[in-house]
Amino acid sequence: MIEAVIWDFGGVLTTSPFEAFTRFETERGLPADIIRRTNAANHLENAWAKFECAEIDIETFDALFAAESLALGAEVRGSDVLPLLQGDLRPEMVEALKRINAKFKTGCITNNLPANAIGSRSGRTLYVAAVMALFDHVIESAKIGLRKPDPRIYKLMVETLKVDPSNCVYLDDLGVNLKPAREMGMTTIKVVSADQAISELEAATGLVLR
Repeated sequence: MIEAVIWDFGGVLTTSPFEAFTRFETERGLPADIIRRTNAANHLENAWAKFECAEIDIETFDALFAAESLALGAEVRGSDVLPLLQGDLRPEMVEALKRINAKFKTGCITNNLPANAIGSRSGRTLYVAAVMALFDHVIESAKIGLRKPDPRIYKLMVETLKVDPSNCVYLDDLGVNLKPAREMGMTTIKVVSADQAISELEAATGLVLR
């Protein structure tokens, strides 16, 4: 029996930034996937991890990311990567969230950046805030100094929602973030596309979500 559905935000409720990464690399003549490879290398302690836990400021992130990417073959400034992160909201996923929220508890666990790291666009910020308000509870890495895939962040969510992990569904676009949730007993969905994710979510919850 499902009690709660827990969501990642970027790449799940919004489009993936990976497409923007690819465009940037192609335009600049950079090695393919240099940004993703830099993010993935030493992913628990690299510049990205430290920035998402608000351990370093934007200037330090810019320099560290540049050094880490250079070590993998090409320098990419961290400050050039940040504007690529703003994906567009997927309206069909927001609709699915609304329908689920009417039946089950909902939570959001997001690895995010300190406030104003990307720069704000007021209209989008208000729209995102309206979506965030749909959740019963939101955990942001930059606010608590803890990020996925640390198992403690998932444990914190189920304790706050007062649910059994085995009665939860968790959605994320990154396999590394799904593993701890799965090991806790959650049903996991790797989001490749909105249509695929909604189909799997309908199967898991028994709800019509579109």
